[in-house]
Amino acid sequence: QVQLAESGGGLVQAGGSLRLSCRASGRTFTTNAMGWFRQAPGKEREFVAGISWGGSVTDYADFVKGRFTISRDDDKNTAHLQMNILKPEDTAIYYCAGRYAGSYFPTAGAGDYGFWGRGTQVTVSS
Repeated sequence: QVQLAESGGGLVQAGGSLRLSCRASGRTFTTNAMGWFRQAPGKEREFVAGISWGGSVTDYADFVKGRFTISRDDDKNTAHLQMNILKPEDTAIYYCAGRYAGSYFPTAGAGDYGFWGRGTQVTVSS
């Protein structure tokens, strides 16, 4: 059974950085696009960033462009989200998601992802 596990969340001051990781187990994810989503209290889950299999195509929500970078290491079956210049409004639970095998491009729609981690809390203090 496929499992995604996030790590790297925590408490950081505004302007600081965090690096989230997502490790896939159960099968390789080399032909799956991956994505990161987040959900703040009282808000809907929203797309943050996505990466194609192979890593040649990336996509970002406007509110993280220039601050966040998504990457993947297929040898380690892991995806990362480097978050810099964090703001209090970035506070949320961050979820890693994987599309089904053969889905090359990342998308912003949560419904396009078939595999989800349990999330990791990111809290940015002002």
